[in-house]
Amino acid sequence: MLARGRMAYSASAMKILAKSLAAFALTLTLATSAQAPAKPLPSPPAQADATLGGKRVTIHYNAPSMRGRKIMGELVPWDKIWRTGANPATSFVTAVDLKIGALDVPAGSYTLYTVPEQAPSSWILVINKQTGQWGTEYDQKQDLGRTEMKLKKLVSPQEVMSISFENVHGKTAELHVRWATTDAWVKVEAK
Repeated sequence: MLARGRMAYSASAMKILAKSLAAFALTLTLATSAQAPAKPLPSPPAQADATLGGKRVTIHYNAPSMRGRKIMGELVPWDKIWRTGANPATSFVTAVDLKIGALDVPAGSYTLYTVPEQAPSSWILVINKQTGQWGTEYDQKQDLGRTEMKLKKLVSPQEVMSISFENVHGKTAELHVRWATTDAWVKVEAK
């Protein structure tokens, strides 16, 4: 027996205690390392792709949902720059020179913003040269340029915001931004 202070422990009791502590430590380690599955993000990542003139054009964004909120004029401000998505800034990468509306866009990486105008005739698409920033970090001095987007009213509200390329034919497509009852779009053409 080993004497410790006033208590005496047998060698077999020490082994049992050591094994019990090791088992407890292992259980604790496994319990803390096994995490519950991650909750889906309220605004999950999404992507829009098109091949124009044989080259890839890709948009990465996070897609917010209405979730009972008023979108246009409240969550999405009228007549102010909007990140056109949620969380990180919406990235736009093109491997081909483009004409987007009236704007010439050289091949490269950009950030997309929009300016939803309250007068229900159009929105403005903003192509910005700054990349990698959080969505609310906007520097107008970095704008490559702006172009007008046409508007259509959706028949029924769209819960989740989307960005898509549609009517893709060879070198041309339409770039659509849809949310709530708004469909803003602009023609995109490979040069």
